[in-house]
Amino acid sequence: MNKSFWQSGHRPTLLAAFLYFDVSFMVWVMLGPLAPIISGELGLDPAQKGLMVAVPTLAGAVLRIVNGLLVDSIGPKKTGTINQLIVIVGLLIGWWFGIDSFAGTLVLGVLLGFAGASFAVALPLASRWYPPEHQGKAMGLAGMGNSGTVLAALFAPGLAKLFGWNAVLGLAVIPLVAIFVVYLVIAKDSPDQPAPKPLAAYGEVLKDKDAWWFMLFYGVTFGGFVGLSNSLSIWFTDNFGLSPVIAGYCTAACVFTGSLVRPFGGAMADRFGGIKTLTVVYIVAAIVLTVISTNPATLPLALALFVVVMGTLGIGNGAVFQLVPQRFRNEIGVMTGLVGFAGGVGGFYLASSLGFAQKLTGSSSAGFLIFAGLALVALAGLTAVKGRWRTTWGAALQGARI
Repeated sequence: MNKSFWQSGHRPTLLAAFLYFDVSFMVWVMLGPLAPIISGELGLDPAQKGLMVAVPTLAGAVLRIVNGLLVDSIGPKKTGTINQLIVIVGLLIGWWFGIDSFAGTLVLGVLLGFAGASFAVALPLASRWYPPEHQGKAMGLAGMGNSGTVLAALFAPGLAKLFGWNAVLGLAVIPLVAIFVVYLVIAKDSPDQPAPKPLAAYGEVLKDKDAWWFMLFYGVTFGGFVGLSNSLSIWFTDNFGLSPVIAGYCTAACVFTGSLVRPFGGAMADRFGGIKTLTVVYIVAAIVLTVISTNPATLPLALALFVVVMGTLGIGNGAVFQLVPQRFRNEIGVMTGLVGFAGGVGGFYLASSLGFAQKLTGSSSAGFLIFAGLALVALAGLTAVKGRWRTTWGAALQGARI
């Protein structure tokens, strides 16, 4: 008889994975809520603002591949320890010496990429403790750490208004250090660790076309989520003239929804199948993003639309990672890195394209519309592979649905 979810796995490690992911996401997207303040002080144009908030996403995407390799060679806990130390020390240096140029914000963005790369650590750390029938819930709960984006949106603008935005870098170190201590004490690598593989073995994963499909699917769901998380404060201030603090509150409402529903996305995928769940996600996302591209006339309408699309993408994030560990259980470390890389690239594209569209056309509509098109591309791809998946690796699973 299968054990229930709470009878399976290792709850202290699941909690540690969530907390590590949460504070890491908080600092990863920190430049988004601070962007209206930073751009005012440094005199940045829309394209520069878009690039500034997008760089941490791209850096995190690349570093997720590195972390995927490290997770499979030295284990998730050690990899997470290294990453946390780099972020803490880097933020302290940035706070101590100060950042007063656009180039400096880009360097800071690269450093924050190490926080974004926590994705490729926290999810395998939790996932390897759980059997296939509970993967969606485990990955969803660990992945709910992307709720750290809410903390950044809620508190970063207010703290910057009180103490200056450079001071926020130092203040962010306080929760980072606290969670780092908890992580060191309670996190534990699963005894079910795959044997380390040579570097060349990771190229073999990319020869499997399913890996590329998962990268596309997550590039849309997570790319949309993190791209909007980084861009909404700018969008609300530009379109409705809100103060950075009020724009942060609006952003927090949107990203909270996307974070909250991620475990529900995993649970829905466990019950109904990841394929069915993602099909609905891409249809709804494409429709809502298209409506958003028309520039909603009122703040309540815009806020409602962004809440819906963020919630939809959050469900999609949970659904993708209900499927990935079932298809690539022995390569979950590198696959988390690769799929996370694709999600980061999607987020970099969305955040930067909205800025460039605003600069070139005076409106971000084109950026939203193109991303809606990408959701339809993902839907077409999912429709193309679902039959093969269900009759091959999906049919071999016991106690789990795809």
